[in-house]
Amino acid sequence: MIIQTAKRLGQVQEYYFSVKLQEVRKLQESGKDVINLGVGSPDLFPSDETVQALIHSASQKGNHGYQPYKGIAPFRKAISSWYSQTYGVTLNPDTEVLPLIGSKEGITHISLAFLDEGDEVLIPELGYPTYKSVSDMVGAKAIPYPLVEANNYEPDWDFLEKGDWRKVKLMWVNYPHMPTGAPANQQLFEKLVAFGKSKKVLICHDNPYSLVLNEEKPLSLLSVEGSKEVCLEMNSMSKSFNMAGWRIGWVSGAREYLDAIIKIKTNIDSGMFLPIQEAAIAALQNSAQWHAERNAIYRNRKQLVYQILNLLNCTYRTDQQGMFVWAKVPSQIQSVEKFVDYLLNEHYVFITPGFIFGEKGNRFIRLSLCTTEERLQQVIDRLKNIHIPSL
Repeated sequence: MIIQTAKRLGQVQEYYFSVKLQEVRKLQESGKDVINLGVGSPDLFPSDETVQALIHSASQKGNHGYQPYKGIAPFRKAISSWYSQTYGVTLNPDTEVLPLIGSKEGITHISLAFLDEGDEVLIPELGYPTYKSVSDMVGAKAIPYPLVEANNYEPDWDFLEKGDWRKVKLMWVNYPHMPTGAPANQQLFEKLVAFGKSKKVLICHDNPYSLVLNEEKPLSLLSVEGSKEVCLEMNSMSKSFNMAGWRIGWVSGAREYLDAIIKIKTNIDSGMFLPIQEAAIAALQNSAQWHAERNAIYRNRKQLVYQILNLLNCTYRTDQQGMFVWAKVPSQIQSVEKFVDYLLNEHYVFITPGFIFGEKGNRFIRLSLCTTEERLQQVIDRLKNIHIPSL
């Protein structure tokens, strides 16, 4: 290169899956049949109505130009109606809903809108790696806060109450929690809102899993009285609607917060493709039966994943929500990274190491449910006589 890269690149690494999936592809190109249990990319289809809406809209000559930065009004209204039906939350579609090209974009936009160099951000000690990487990129200091495993991975409230958070502007939270699958509850959300108010911290809730293998009523942080004063909530159609590659999400909250975010967004993208928005409107009208059928498929797959974990002598909880299973490796495994590489290179099975979600994940792995029962059974067959080495 004839120029130096930006200093911010020294603060971040290439995303783990970007690197590891290159290894997977090389093995596949060499003729190895690698079964990928690592990535949460739904293999199931969107609803027929969703696909037909996309086809119909894309066939219209006038639908291929630039679109409003805030999305079309019918899409925002559909999101508002879905929030009301799903969570009992009222959102003004004109001022409290902002469509995004996926949640990862939202994390970046929110960080750019509210964080200056030297500001501090609270991130869960186990969580989506992008919370930290984006904080690093904008020059903010990411401060991990402990989660209490014995209390369904809720924040350590003593730690939060006793800390000096005068430099903290944002706190990232995510329930149902990824990667552990810990559920949300109303009391937890009330505590988060109270913490945001008392410490003057903007609580940013990432909520893409509330409809996946959740046996209770789905919850939104914005259902708590007064939450819009101190909270933003992102949601996504990637997981619950089998639309990961479509890149559709949104952020909801008070107008003043969204007005700040739109200043960033309008300088980075040019709006969402109209046929995708019109397809999303159709998807948001999917029936309860459609969601139940998706969950039934995941529920059956989870039983096979338990069999895989039993063969690997891993321990796990059976009350996890979302499309993954989080599990602890056996005692003879000292390096989860070596364990993951062993399974990939010797048995051609790719799983996710827990350490990518934070140091507390060093003795854990995560398996995705986004693989057919046939392929999961093939994994079981490959591992039936496995002798797990000390690694």
